[in-house]
Amino acid sequence: MTTASGGKASAGNFFEDFALGQEIRHATPRSLTAGDAALYIGLTGSRFPLPCSVVAARAAGYSDSPLDDLLVFHTVFGKTVADISLNAVANLGYAEGRFLAPAHAGDTLSASSTVIGLRETSNSKAGVVWVRTTGRNQRGEAVLEYVRWVMVRKRDEASAAPPAVIPDLTPVVASDSLVPPAGFDARGYDRTASGSDHLWDDYAPGERIDHGEGATIEEAEHMLATRLYQNNAKPHFDLHAAQATRFGRRLVYGGHVISLARALSFNGLANAFAIGAINAGTHANPVFAGDTIYAWSEVMERIELPGHAGLGALRLRTVALKDRPAAEFTHRDAEGKHDAAVVLDLDYTVFMPRR
Repeated sequence: MTTASGGKASAGNFFEDFALGQEIRHATPRSLTAGDAALYIGLTGSRFPLPCSVVAARAAGYSDSPLDDLLVFHTVFGKTVADISLNAVANLGYAEGRFLAPAHAGDTLSASSTVIGLRETSNSKAGVVWVRTTGRNQRGEAVLEYVRWVMVRKRDEASAAPPAVIPDLTPVVASDSLVPPAGFDARGYDRTASGSDHLWDDYAPGERIDHGEGATIEEAEHMLATRLYQNNAKPHFDLHAAQATRFGRRLVYGGHVISLARALSFNGLANAFAIGAINAGTHANPVFAGDTIYAWSEVMERIELPGHAGLGALRLRTVALKDRPAAEFTHRDAEGKHDAAVVLDLDYTVFMPRR
């Protein structure tokens, strides 16, 4: 870990500070509460029933309401920022994300990362760092793991770079690597609580769903959401510094956009009660306060889960747009590049009861 002048304040790690195989234990463990869960709903509007209702969760076999999967993801992600991406140019992608066990109010989450890849950029001003991050609860049980890669500035452009190592990542989490929530009981799952009768059997690969509603991002809300996760990345908070960038304003944390897209997807995917995997993700264009987010989803695959009666999985692509309703399913332009309105292209897998 590098330090700022004076020797005590950290300036974050630059590309030169990472080494292949390096293990990093991140500060600070975070005990999540029912208050955090309520605040997350207030910031995103998420309506999936099990994190909202103790009654619905217990009927479906949970001991209590699980924390929203993305609240867990963002909390773990936030732990890593100070060590991995404080000096990032951009967060480039995600892969091999798996949700391994539900977390509940009262659980304490901590995070650690292993550097699995390094590559200097062609202009020698930065380098790409790949890390595999694991989030654990207070019992040491893994609740989440994922890979992300980040372009990180170099401290000295003239410094020698290590040999390039690019990890071989699986494009899609295999069905036999998915971990359905232990004890889930489809017989007790309450479709009245979700307000939808559409189950796993009712979706077909290639089907596209316009989630219809939009959510405008307010400056205070996106900053509060990012603080909730203790994500201290400078572009989200420091307006004074942001005024000197090419955008001239603060960027919205991409994870907040993921949460809004997931919340919007309730309209059409209300029984997708839990996330099993994040296969891939791209933040295609920047988002700012005042932008309105819309979303649409495509069913990529319908996955059988042998041994899990009454439960199936859907592999989805959810595309979030800014200031453009999703009725036309905007995705890529004529040249194959993401349309300027596309701010998120997320490939992930959800669990859903079946008939």
